[in-house]
Amino acid sequence: MREPLAPYFELTTAVRSGDLATFRAATDKYAAAFKADRTINLITRLQYNVIRTGLRRINLAYSRISLQDVAEKLCLPSADDAEYICAKAIRDGGIDAVLDHEGGFLATRELTDLYSTSEPQGAFHARIAFCLNLHNEAVKAMRFEPDAHKRALAAADGHKEQKTAEEIAKAIEEEEDEF
Repeated sequence: MREPLAPYFELTTAVRSGDLATFRAATDKYAAAFKADRTINLITRLQYNVIRTGLRRINLAYSRISLQDVAEKLCLPSADDAEYICAKAIRDGGIDAVLDHEGGFLATRELTDLYSTSEPQGAFHARIAFCLNLHNEAVKAMRFEPDAHKRALAAADGHKEQKTAEEIAKAIEEEEDEF
């Protein structure tokens, strides 16, 4: 079982690491196996994911990096290709950075500490309020009215009395019919 899946393991390792050179080497090395499995088209489409993963790692590692260096690290042919891929990743929301076209570099936006704001506290408060509201509604729904059981018994007794009154009326009518 390991032997047939070895090409896919090597490919997955390359995708997860974002290393385009390793990905291309694995694709070239096992191209016959991928064609035999009829997965070559799917694997070809994975190349963009490898580039995106590599770009995300570069964005985390560097606060500012030239587009030429990005192209070298991603094994891209030119800085223009790197600029295009960076612009697309920024637009798609894959990375949080700014492109400087004149300077020819990619600058990572400073990450604000989310926990220094009041946003997590507000979200936590909203969740607690929802849970408390749900609990209170459940408790209200489970409450019985005071003396509700007595009313139910009284209604049942009244129903029995009506039946007996109706039965008496029928009996009287039957007796009258006999005379």
